[in-house]
Amino acid sequence: MVTRDSGRGMRTQPRRAPGSPPPLARLTFEALLDMLLEAQAIEEVTRRDLLSKRDTLRARFLRDRFGPSGLKRKDYTVSPTELVDTARLPHPDAPGRTIDEDILAQLLAQATNSPYKKIDPLELDMALITKALPKGFARRHVMLPLAQRGNTLTVAIADPFDTAALEEFSRATGQEVAAVVASKKDIVNIINNVYGFRQAVSGAAADVNAGAKLQNLEQLVRVRSSDEIDPGDQKIVAAVEYLLNAAFDNRASDIHIEPKRDQSKLRLRIDGILHDIGEIPAAVHPAFVARIKILARMDIAEKRRPQDGRIKTQRGEREIELRVSSLPVAFGEKVVIRIFDPQVLLADVVDLGFTQKERETYEGWITQPNGLVLVTGPTGSGKTTTLYSTMKYLAKPGVNIVTVEDPIEMVYEPLNQVAVQTRIDVTFAKALRTILRQDPDIIMVGEIRDAETSVMTVQSALTGHLVFSTLHTNDTAASVSRMLDLGVEPFLLGSVLTGILAQRLVRKVCQECATEVFLTQEQIAALGIPVEPGEKRKLPVKRGEGCVRCRNTGLYGRTGIFEMLDVSPKIRRMVADKSDAKEIGKVAQLDGMVPLRQGAIRKLAQGVTTYQEVFRVTADTDL
Repeated sequence: MVTRDSGRGMRTQPRRAPGSPPPLARLTFEALLDMLLEAQAIEEVTRRDLLSKRDTLRARFLRDRFGPSGLKRKDYTVSPTELVDTARLPHPDAPGRTIDEDILAQLLAQATNSPYKKIDPLELDMALITKALPKGFARRHVMLPLAQRGNTLTVAIADPFDTAALEEFSRATGQEVAAVVASKKDIVNIINNVYGFRQAVSGAAADVNAGAKLQNLEQLVRVRSSDEIDPGDQKIVAAVEYLLNAAFDNRASDIHIEPKRDQSKLRLRIDGILHDIGEIPAAVHPAFVARIKILARMDIAEKRRPQDGRIKTQRGEREIELRVSSLPVAFGEKVVIRIFDPQVLLADVVDLGFTQKERETYEGWITQPNGLVLVTGPTGSGKTTTLYSTMKYLAKPGVNIVTVEDPIEMVYEPLNQVAVQTRIDVTFAKALRTILRQDPDIIMVGEIRDAETSVMTVQSALTGHLVFSTLHTNDTAASVSRMLDLGVEPFLLGSVLTGILAQRLVRKVCQECATEVFLTQEQIAALGIPVEPGEKRKLPVKRGEGCVRCRNTGLYGRTGIFEMLDVSPKIRRMVADKSDAKEIGKVAQLDGMVPLRQGAIRKLAQGVTTYQEVFRVTADTDL
């Protein structure tokens, strides 16, 4: 029996008026265009034009989806929604947006009185999916089980007119089926990833139990998309590639593979927050880690010591670097893969989140012929992105930029990048000594960690170079104290400092579902906004209600908040005199420096972020 998502009986097609044509058995291209015409999304001339271009649209879709060999694919049926999506029709109510598969799925849901569902890959139960529905049936009818409640199974389907498939599935399982409509693109991607990953992991477990030798796998040159992965591939190879594709598809910055007693947990960090996405059997974990270590050119025989490696792969038209770190823990080797996307790491300076005044101040610092610019903040605050974006801004044909990093975060050809190698005594300080003999114009020191590096960094700036580096301190003024604690002479530090930038990353309100709300009086007081006794202020801010784009979180993407200490003559004298960090901070604020918390409040007032985000990322700072 096919029911509504709520469990009540439903018609999967609207009631027909007398004399109207019979209901569709499957969605057709002509019927979909008629729906768009009725919804006033297209005109009659557009409908006729699309009908005449059906074969052209099909060929373009196959080429875009599968590459040059796509036209030879006989096993893939291009659906009407995919043809319309390929046409890139302009959305009548959203300038700059096209009528894509998600919009078409909503149209089909409305036409059949069905609920629409944007599938969130992070909320899926992989065990339920693979147990409830065979992969062949799922692919043939583009269906996907989503949730089980009692004897009712919620199933996403791309073609809600295909009631025969729903009835067949209901009879075969003996369960009621609650049908929801989702885009074919989402369903197919998840079928490929979930069924492929589970089959690969199950096959890998069988291989492990059979004593298969997995250490001789070939070197991976390119991570294939889910469509390209061959079911006949070695199972561990396929499982790792499915995991990487899932991370790329969900904009993850990190992949965590954490061994536990009975299984290993898989997690993705998205917009700074970790999400559980599944598990693999404990027996498969060593082979899984070995495959990753092979790709990263790490020693698979060494399991007692931490190791670092890197993988370079391709995603569409751009190359992506993966930095791999392994760490022995109680139940095996924990692996973290950090994903460096050039579109993020090499962003334009104007896209980092600066206000107009902050950007002008920062550009003033980085265009000086010499001096020291420090970027500070905790791990994950975006320091690497800021520095790489700065190097991209400064990289010109007539400029020699040399970096010393531990490790090199991402290879960028315009730079001359040096990796610290402590095993052969190539430290930050020793590399800097040699770099100074390499005629550099600009030097980037990945991180100042010890006294020798801090002194050499200052010496490099004193010799007429523009030097950039990072520190792990909470705010700008504390960076001065940290440098002095590391042994730098106060008068030398005061003479070379140009500016100090402290930063954090806040999650942004999703612009697709943003609505205006007002802060409560308690929230206004917590932010330190001055209010007269008895006065009640209404301060409007933005909050995301949750939509398909942000996976109902209300938040999408991140931006920076900054505290900028511009080293004026007054500040320079205070540094030379070893003034307290709090005193330096107070004077800097009197000179116009905006503290991190105040910078976050400005983003809140502008509707960029939320009240909760302001306190989450600035809990360790002062007003």
